[in-house]
Amino acid sequence: MPGPATAPPPVTEVHATSQSPSTPHPARGPGEVDNRAAYLGFGFAYVLGHGAAAVSEGSAPLLDLPEALPPVLLGGGLVAGVVLATVAATRAQRGAAAAQVLSGRLLGAAWIAAFTVLFLAVTGLTTLADEPELQSVLWPAGSGLVVGLLYLAEGAVRRDLLHYGLGLWLALISTAALPLATPGLYWVLAVAGGGAYVLAAALEHRRLRAPA
Repeated sequence: MPGPATAPPPVTEVHATSQSPSTPHPARGPGEVDNRAAYLGFGFAYVLGHGAAAVSEGSAPLLDLPEALPPVLLGGGLVAGVVLATVAATRAQRGAAAAQVLSGRLLGAAWIAAFTVLFLAVTGLTTLADEPELQSVLWPAGSGLVVGLLYLAEGAVRRDLLHYGLGLWLALISTAALPLATPGLYWVLAVAGGGAYVLAAALEHRRLRAPA
């Protein structure tokens, strides 16, 4: 007699628990800002702008550069950085939730408000002290402090530890170097500030490639 029918072996379903090395990392979702271009723009401003001021100012300048060159290099880099940061933030808001869009707009408005306050503070202090030359120290240090604090706020809102850390570093070096006056202040901003931006641009590439 034929034996009892044997049931076919069960089909085992295999679920992948981790991505294989060849699987690309998932794309970043809406609201994720790619800061690489902006970091390089601001880094250009710090290294070349403050660097030019460092080598051409003080009691024993290393180079005889046109007086207008450092501000032009600094201003050009800052404008480029602001434009690139605005473009990156605008792209990140596409498809983002309404709350994320509102946060981005409020942070953008904070930049305008912060630099307006800085302008009033520097103008008021130099007028009160009757020492217009203080602007050459207060503006670089004040700008670094304001940008650092804004980065702290942006990093907290976006949960971006790299952005937050960069902001903390910029705020610290800008205020710690204030007593050095010129050209010491410019050297600190060019080397420690510009170098931090270049490093952040490299680390940002790794952050964006990491799994969400």
